Amino acid sequence: MKEFDILVLGGGPGGYVAAIKAAQMGAKTALIEKRDIGGVCLNWGCIPTKALLKSAKVYKYMIHSEDYGIDIDNKDSIKINWKNMVFRKDSVVKKLTDGVKTLLDKNGVTTIMGWGTVIDKNTVEVNGEKIKTKNLILATGSSPFLPPIKGLKEAIDRGYALTSDAILSVEKIPQELVIVGGGVIGIEFATLFSTLGSKVTIIEKANEILLNVDEDIVKLKKRILKKANVNILTEAELVAINENNLEISINNQKQTINADIVLVSIGRKANIKGLEPLNLTTDRAGVVTNEKLETNVLGVYAIGDLNGKYMLAHVASAEGIVAVENIMGKNSKINYDRVPSCIYSFPEIGFVGLTEKQAKEKGHDVVTSTFPLTANGKALAEGESEGFIKIVADKKYGEVLGVHIIAVNATDMISEAVVTLELEGTAYELAKAIHPHPTLSEIVMEAAHGIIDKPIHILK
Repeated sequence: MKEFDILVLGGGPGGYVAAIKAAQMGAKTALIEKRDIGGVCLNWGCIPTKALLKSAKVYKYMIHSEDYGIDIDNKDSIKINWKNMVFRKDSVVKKLTDGVKTLLDKNGVTTIMGWGTVIDKNTVEVNGEKIKTKNLILATGSSPFLPPIKGLKEAIDRGYALTSDAILSVEKIPQELVIVGGGVIGIEFATLFSTLGSKVTIIEKANEILLNVDEDIVKLKKRILKKANVNILTEAELVAINENNLEISINNQKQTINADIVLVSIGRKANIKGLEPLNLTTDRAGVVTNEKLETNVLGVYAIGDLNGKYMLAHVASAEGIVAVENIMGKNSKINYDRVPSCIYSFPEIGFVGLTEKQAKEKGHDVVTSTFPLTANGKALAEGESEGFIKIVADKKYGEVLGVHIIAVNATDMISEAVVTLELEGTAYELAKAIHPHPTLSEIVMEAAHGIIDKPIHILK
C-alpha cells in the first residue's frame, strides 16, 4: 500500500499548486485527478475564455481599423473563423496543461488519474487501490448550479441550454444568445459573443448586474454593454424553456423571447459528493474552513471552490499554499479582505478591497477620488480611453480601503492596489511613487493625488 505525507484530491489551480508546493517543501506528495489536470480554470474556464476574448478583440480592432489610420477597402472580407478560434484556444490550453503536468513530474509529485473515493481521513481509494496519507487536502472544485426551471433539464439534454463549461464547444456562433445570470461569467460571455456579432440578452433576477462591484463601475459597464447591443433585463426571471424560446417574468408580466442557445450562468456549487465519510462541517457555500484552511477534521484541509469563500483560481492557489505551509509546521493564514477580482470584458474591470458603499457601512469616514482614462496620454494613444479608476480611502490617514478600475488592462493594473492594501498603504504613498510615463498606470497616481489634494491632469 502506497503511503504519502500529503495527498491532494483534485488537480485544479488549487490542487496542483498545493501538490507542487508540498513537494518543494519536502513532503512525499500525491495528486489524484479524475479528469484533466488544471481543472475548470485551465480547461474550460479562465484560460480558454481569455484566448477567445483575445480573438474577439483582434476582430474588433480590424472592424474599427480606420480609427487607427488603417483603411480596409472591403470590411465584408473580414471573416470570423470560429473553428480556428476554437483550435487556437485548445492549443493554448494544451500548452499550459502539458506545462503543469511537467511541473508536477519534475517536482516529484506522484500524479494518479482516476476517481478518488474517500474512505476516511487517512485513506483514499483510486482505481481499486487504497492509498494512505498523513494529511489530506480536498480540492474537488465546483460544478455549475442548475436551478429548478421548467424544461431546463430537457434543454440541456438536447444541447439547447448550456453551462459555462459547455458553451466553449459550440459548433458555431449563435445569432441570438440568452444569458441567464448577470454575474462575472455572464458579462464575459456577453462581451465575447456580442463582439462576434451575436444578439445577446442578459436575464438577471436581481435589480442590478455585477452585485459585488462598485456602483459607479457598474453604471459605466451597463452603458458600454448597451452600446454593444447587449439587452439587459434586470428583476427578470426565467420561468420555463420551451422548444426554441424562453418564458420570462418581469414585474409579474410574462414575456417570450427567442434564442439559438441559452447559457445558464447563475453560479456554481461545491463538489461535496463523495466526501460524506469525513463528516465535514458544511454550510450553503461549501465545506467550512478557518483562515488556515483547516476543516473540523484534524489533518483535513479544504481549498478552492470546495469551501466556497471565493470561487477564483488565484484564491484557490493561495489557499493551497497556505494549507501546505500549515501542514509543514508554519503558522500561515489567508486574508480574504485583500482578494482581487477581475472581469475580462471590454474594457476590463479589476477591483480589490471595499467599495464606497461597503466602506461607509463599516463606519469609515470615506473620501473617494476618480480619474478618467480620457485624461491619460497612453489611453488616448491606444484608442482605449473608455473607463476610469476610483480609489476609496479613509479620510483621517489616507489609508487605501479599496481600488476599482474599469479600463483596458485593468486586470493587470489592479496588482499595484493589492500590494498597497497588503502593506496597509496610503494615498500619500501612491501619489509619491513615481509612475512611468506614458502608461495607463499613471491613473493610479493621479487618483491618489485626488485623495490628498487635486489630480494634476484634470480640473477638480
